[in-house]
Amino acid sequence: MSQRSSPGDDATFRSHRVMAVPPERVFSAFARPELLARWWGPAGFTNTFEVYEFRPGGRWKFVMHGPDGTNYPNESVFLELHPASKVVIQHLSQPHFVLTVTLTAHDGATSVDWAQAFEDAAVAARVRSIVEPANEQNLDRLEAVLMVEES
Repeated sequence: MSQRSSPGDDATFRSHRVMAVPPERVFSAFARPELLARWWGPAGFTNTFEVYEFRPGGRWKFVMHGPDGTNYPNESVFLELHPASKVVIQHLSQPHFVLTVTLTAHDGATSVDWAQAFEDAAVAARVRSIVEPANEQNLDRLEAVLMVEES
Protein backbone atom coordinates (compact mmCIF):
# COMPACT_ATOMS: atom_id res chain seq x y z
CA MET A 1 0.00 0.00 0.00
CA SER A 2 1.31 3.41 -0.88
CA GLN A 3 2.05 5.91 1.85
CA ARG A 4 1.99 9.65 1.22
CA SER A 5 5.27 11.33 1.98
CA SER A 6 5.61 13.13 5.26
CA PRO A 7 4.72 16.83 5.54
CA GLY A 8 7.47 19.00 4.11
CA ASP A 9 8.73 16.14 1.97
CA ASP A 10 6.48 16.39 -1.07
CA ALA A 11 9.32 15.34 -3.35
CA THR A 12 9.51 11.78 -1.96
CA PHE A 13 7.01 9.06 -2.81
CA ARG A 14 6.87 6.03 -0.53
CA SER A 15 5.43 2.57 -0.92
CA HIS A 16 5.50 -0.39 1.43
CA ARG A 17 4.84 -4.03 0.80
CA VAL A 18 5.37 -7.29 2.69
CA MET A 19 6.39 -10.10 0.33
CA ALA A 20 6.22 -13.78 1.22
CA VAL A 21 9.85 -14.51 0.36
CA PRO A 22 13.10 -13.92 2.29
CA PRO A 23 15.10 -10.68 1.73
CA GLU A 24 17.78 -12.58 -0.22
CA ARG A 25 15.20 -13.48 -2.88
CA VAL A 26 13.98 -9.88 -3.22
CA PHE A 27 17.57 -8.65 -3.49
CA SER A 28 18.29 -11.26 -6.18
CA ALA A 29 15.41 -9.84 -8.25
CA PHE A 30 17.52 -6.65 -8.49
CA ALA A 31 20.87 -8.44 -8.86
CA ARG A 32 19.81 -10.75 -11.70
CA PRO A 33 19.23 -8.67 -14.85
CA GLU A 34 17.07 -11.36 -16.48
CA LEU A 35 14.66 -11.10 -13.52
CA LEU A 36 14.85 -7.32 -13.19
CA ALA A 37 14.01 -6.87 -16.88
CA ARG A 38 10.80 -8.89 -16.32
CA TRP A 39 9.38 -6.72 -13.53
CA TRP A 40 10.94 -3.25 -13.71
CA GLY A 41 8.46 -0.52 -14.56
CA PRO A 42 4.70 -0.05 -14.62
CA ALA A 43 2.24 -2.64 -15.93
CA GLY A 44 2.58 -3.27 -19.66
CA PHE A 45 6.18 -2.04 -19.96
CA THR A 46 9.13 -4.13 -21.12
CA ASN A 47 12.86 -3.43 -20.90
CA THR A 48 15.99 -3.77 -22.97
CA PHE A 49 19.19 -3.49 -20.92
CA GLU A 50 22.22 -2.03 -22.70
CA VAL A 51 24.60 -1.75 -19.71
CA TYR A 52 24.07 -3.48 -16.36
CA GLU A 53 26.89 -3.22 -13.80
CA PHE A 54 25.40 -4.37 -10.50
CA ARG A 55 28.00 -2.96 -8.12
CA PRO A 56 28.34 0.31 -6.20
CA GLY A 57 29.17 2.95 -8.80
CA GLY A 58 28.01 0.65 -11.60
CA ARG A 59 26.00 1.97 -14.54
CA TRP A 60 22.58 0.79 -15.60
CA LYS A 61 21.52 1.94 -19.05
CA PHE A 62 18.28 0.64 -20.53
CA VAL A 63 15.23 1.42 -22.61
CA MET A 64 11.73 1.00 -21.20
CA HIS A 65 9.24 0.16 -23.94
CA GLY A 66 5.73 1.44 -23.24
CA PRO A 67 2.65 -0.56 -24.18
CA ASP A 68 1.91 2.05 -26.88
CA GLY A 69 5.33 1.46 -28.50
CA THR A 70 7.00 4.57 -27.05
CA ASN A 71 10.63 4.06 -26.00
CA TYR A 72 11.94 5.71 -22.83
CA PRO A 73 15.77 5.76 -22.58
CA ASN A 74 17.00 5.61 -18.97
CA GLU A 75 20.37 5.84 -17.32
CA SER A 76 21.09 5.23 -13.65
CA VAL A 77 23.95 4.43 -11.33
CA PHE A 78 23.91 2.05 -8.37
CA LEU A 79 24.95 4.12 -5.35
CA GLU A 80 24.63 1.46 -2.63
CA LEU A 81 24.12 -2.30 -2.72
CA HIS A 82 23.84 -4.15 0.57
CA PRO A 83 22.97 -7.81 -0.02
CA ALA A 84 19.53 -8.72 1.30
CA SER A 85 19.00 -5.29 2.86
CA LYS A 86 19.29 -2.24 0.59
CA VAL A 87 19.49 -1.02 -3.00
CA VAL A 88 20.04 2.67 -3.78
CA ILE A 89 19.76 3.82 -7.40
CA GLN A 90 20.35 7.34 -8.71
CA HIS A 91 18.36 8.07 -11.88
CA LEU A 92 20.62 10.21 -14.08
CA SER A 93 18.07 10.79 -16.85
CA GLN A 94 15.24 13.29 -16.42
CA PRO A 95 13.48 13.40 -14.04
CA HIS A 96 16.30 13.14 -11.49
CA PHE A 97 15.62 11.08 -8.39
CA VAL A 98 17.20 8.63 -5.97
CA LEU A 99 15.36 5.39 -5.29
CA THR A 100 16.09 3.68 -1.97
CA VAL A 101 14.70 0.19 -1.50
CA THR A 102 15.12 -1.17 2.02
CA LEU A 103 14.54 -4.87 2.72
CA THR A 104 13.85 -6.09 6.24
CA ALA A 105 13.21 -9.69 7.32
CA HIS A 106 9.67 -9.88 8.69
CA ASP A 107 8.28 -13.18 10.06
CA GLY A 108 9.80 -15.31 7.29
CA ALA A 109 8.89 -12.70 4.68
CA THR A 110 10.34 -9.37 3.58
CA SER A 111 9.17 -5.88 4.38
CA VAL A 112 9.96 -3.79 1.29
CA ASP A 113 10.17 -0.02 1.77
CA TRP A 114 10.40 1.94 -1.48
CA ALA A 115 11.33 5.64 -1.27
CA GLN A 116 11.69 7.63 -4.47
CA ALA A 117 13.15 11.07 -3.69
CA PHE A 118 12.97 13.57 -6.54
CA GLU A 119 15.60 16.30 -6.83
CA ASP A 120 12.96 18.94 -7.60
CA ALA A 121 9.68 19.24 -5.66
CA ALA A 122 7.97 20.99 -8.60
CA VAL A 123 8.84 18.09 -10.90
CA ALA A 124 7.67 15.63 -8.26
CA ALA A 125 4.33 17.45 -8.06
CA ARG A 126 3.93 17.25 -11.85
CA VAL A 127 4.66 13.50 -12.01
CA ARG A 128 2.94 12.41 -8.77
CA SER A 129 -0.23 11.15 -10.51
CA ILE A 130 1.91 8.93 -12.77
CA VAL A 131 4.64 7.85 -10.36
CA GLU A 132 2.59 6.79 -7.35
CA PRO A 133 0.46 4.22 -9.21
CA ALA A 134 3.48 3.19 -11.33
CA ASN A 135 5.47 2.40 -8.17
CA GLU A 136 2.63 0.20 -6.92
CA GLN A 137 2.49 -1.58 -10.28
CA ASN A 138 6.25 -2.06 -10.12
CA LEU A 139 5.91 -3.75 -6.74
CA ASP A 140 3.00 -5.87 -8.05
CA ARG A 141 5.22 -7.05 -10.89
CA LEU A 142 8.14 -7.75 -8.54
CA GLU A 143 5.90 -9.83 -6.32
CA ALA A 144 4.53 -11.78 -9.31
CA VAL A 145 8.06 -12.57 -10.58
CA LEU A 146 9.12 -13.72 -7.11
CA MET A 147 6.09 -16.02 -6.85
CA VAL A 148 6.86 -17.59 -10.25
CA GLU A 149 10.52 -18.07 -9.26
CA GLU A 150 9.36 -19.71 -6.01
CA SER A 151 7.46 -22.46 -7.78
